[in-house]
Amino acid sequence: MIEGGQCSMVGLPPIDRELYRESHPITYKITGWGHKGDNLDRYLMGRQFMVIFVNFTIGLCGAPLDSTVPVMGLPPWIISIFLGSGIAMVLQNVTIGQLTSQVNASHCMLDYINTHFMTFTYFVAFTIEATGVMHINYVIRMMAYYAAGKPVESNEPPKEGLTALFFWGRVLWSAGILVFAIAVTCEALFRGKTSLWDGVPEIIGLVLFFVLMSAIGLLEGMQIAFFTVSNIPKSERGNSSLALKTCHILFKNGGKNLPGFMCGRQITVTLCFFIIARVTTINVAIGEEPNIFGVADWVQKMFNLGFMGAITTTILGSVAWQLVASSFPIAFLSNPIVFVFLQAALFLEATGVCAAAWFLALLQKKVMGYQYDEVYVGTPEERAAKDHADDNEAQMHLDMGTNVLAPGINDAVGFNSNWAEGDYTDRRNQTLQNIAELRLQINLCVTEEEKEAFQMALKLEVQQLERTNKEQETSVRNLGKGGDAEAGYD
Repeated sequence: MIEGGQCSMVGLPPIDRELYRESHPITYKITGWGHKGDNLDRYLMGRQFMVIFVNFTIGLCGAPLDSTVPVMGLPPWIISIFLGSGIAMVLQNVTIGQLTSQVNASHCMLDYINTHFMTFTYFVAFTIEATGVMHINYVIRMMAYYAAGKPVESNEPPKEGLTALFFWGRVLWSAGILVFAIAVTCEALFRGKTSLWDGVPEIIGLVLFFVLMSAIGLLEGMQIAFFTVSNIPKSERGNSSLALKTCHILFKNGGKNLPGFMCGRQITVTLCFFIIARVTTINVAIGEEPNIFGVADWVQKMFNLGFMGAITTTILGSVAWQLVASSFPIAFLSNPIVFVFLQAALFLEATGVCAAAWFLALLQKKVMGYQYDEVYVGTPEERAAKDHADDNEAQMHLDMGTNVLAPGINDAVGFNSNWAEGDYTDRRNQTLQNIAELRLQINLCVTEEEKEAFQMALKLEVQQLERTNKEQETSVRNLGKGGDAEAGYD
């Protein structure tokens, strides 16, 4: 629900909420809370910590086994590869817990969160953000935007008086928690009081912790940078040969490599989460050995739950990298390590290790009775024709959390050509401008005859838009069958 809820919460802002007030009352209430002011940013912030902490907990529930322990009569080398390394738990978590929900939530957003289980997860995420534990990320965002010469956008008025004092107080509180979390984790590693594998030197565990956090951050930032450059014309993608080569690989084959990367990235990030959980989770026997920094027993019990590693990973290994990547996408793609990680993620997806997610998503859709959003609110063209045009600016300032995941998963399931580069874009933009102009003229009409004439013209433009979309979909599908994926594209 955390993963699928994110897809829905990020994908629904452009759609007029009144269109689903009656059909999806719970979704209507949740979006009423979540899409007010900057609440969506707050939800995404809390959700980012929530999903990492859940991954840490799942990793502990399915902790790797010693290869000498007999399991189902399997040979030791099988146990060592799949259970000893934790790969079995990673694949289970990614396939069942993440990709399956993302597949359905990206197409059936209204149905997916029309449940009070989503209400619960929304308020848990919102409460996490309200505590201020993650507030240092807002300062990181300000710094990244300042360095890029961009204004920090907000849907709320500037903070003043007690509101500003409360905000900056939580920022200081967050900074203190981050420093303390790093200190506790390092102290536990040096004392050998974590769940690190037996025989692994403490210094190796410490190095592994920071290396894996960097790997997670790179993959999180790549996701943001890739979706950012997808909306940038080729002519504005800079002169870096490596960045241009990365974009070429990403958007070739009709743009299908982008969702392929998203799938491979999910596997890699989850594996890193599980390993970090194993490396950093503190394991001090209460009452039998000294607590970390001599804290009280109840505090040590909280340490043992893995909060310290989760907090550090969320701030330094996830959100901070996303913010930098959103501010400097081209510079981010100029990093040679990004190119290597892209190829690795595409290879993982090509192996098909998580392809079962599509089948499981189909079963879930049938059992739960999910329907595509268009069944309830119509297509974007139909909504525009009924004076309920989408507000495409509603999501543009989002940069907290993995807010761009939904479109990518849409592509992965039923290829949507939004990410393909093509000359259909100009035709579509011109048609949309015509529709906007005609709607304006209809509102200015004096006589019924004039209004009917403009309405007829509007209907023709909507039909033209539908034809353009169908032509592009057909073209991309044909290209995907073996043609030159970039032929005819500007």
